[in-house]
Amino acid sequence: MQLNLKRSLAFIDLETTGINISSDRIVEISVLKIIPGGKEEWMVSRVNPEMPIPPKSTAIHGITDADVVSSPTFKEIAKNLATFLEGCDLAGYNALKFDIPVLAEEFLRVNVDFNFLKRKYVDVQVIFFKKEQRTLSAAYQFYCNKIIKNAHSSKADTQATYEVLKAQLDMYTDLANDVEKLSEFSAHNTSADFVGRIIYDESGVETFNFGKYKGKTVEQVFKDDPAYYSWMMNGDFPLYTKKIITEIKLRNFGKA
Repeated sequence: MQLNLKRSLAFIDLETTGINISSDRIVEISVLKIIPGGKEEWMVSRVNPEMPIPPKSTAIHGITDADVVSSPTFKEIAKNLATFLEGCDLAGYNALKFDIPVLAEEFLRVNVDFNFLKRKYVDVQVIFFKKEQRTLSAAYQFYCNKIIKNAHSSKADTQATYEVLKAQLDMYTDLANDVEKLSEFSAHNTSADFVGRIIYDESGVETFNFGKYKGKTVEQVFKDDPAYYSWMMNGDFPLYTKKIITEIKLRNFGKA
C-alpha cells in the first residue's frame, strides 16, 4: 500500500555514540523523504561526533572513529538537513523515544532553529508493538518476508522501516492511511518534550511527569517554587526539555 500523504513524510534513523539523549552524538544519519505521489529522496551522511565512539557502540553499528574522522560535523550539515526536512512530518522506528529527541538536541547545540512542534510523528515501532510486540528485524521478516541486510546501518534500517509501515497499512485495515491518524496511534503519550518529562494533561496544559511535582502543571510549579526552574536548567536534562520549560516560563512572565 502506498502512503496517503498530504505533505512529505521523512523517515529518519540515527546511529550514535550511545543511548544518552543528553550527551551522546550522531555518527550517521539517513533520511528517506517520501513526497506526496510517492517520489523518494534520500539524505545520508556519516557525521563526526567530535567525541570518541565507544567500542560497545561500534560493535552494534560498525562505525569507528577512523570511519568518521574526515566526515562533516553535525554543525556543518545542520542547515542542509533542516532545509531537507522543511515541511515534512517525521517517522521512524523507536523515533519518539530516541531518534527525534537526539536530533532535537543536536539542532539545539548548533543553534539551528528547527520547529519540532508543528509536525506529526509516526513511530513504526509503536504500531508494531501495539499489534505484534516484536523488534525491527522481526517486523521486517513478519510484514515483508525479508531479512534486513546490513542491519544496524542507518540506511538499511531506514529503508526497512518505510517498507514495514507500508506493509502494516496493507495488513491492518483499521489503520488509517493518514499521517495525522498514524501519528495519534504512534503516540506513547501526549509528550511536550519527546522524552516524557513534560506531558500534556487532558486539558492540553504542560504537566510534570516525574519527581516530586509529578501531576502538577509546569506553570503552577514555577509560580509556587521558582527555584525549580533553575534546578532543572542546571540539571542533567535534555536541551529540548530545557527549551520547553523556558518557553513556558517566558510565556507566563509578568502574569499575576
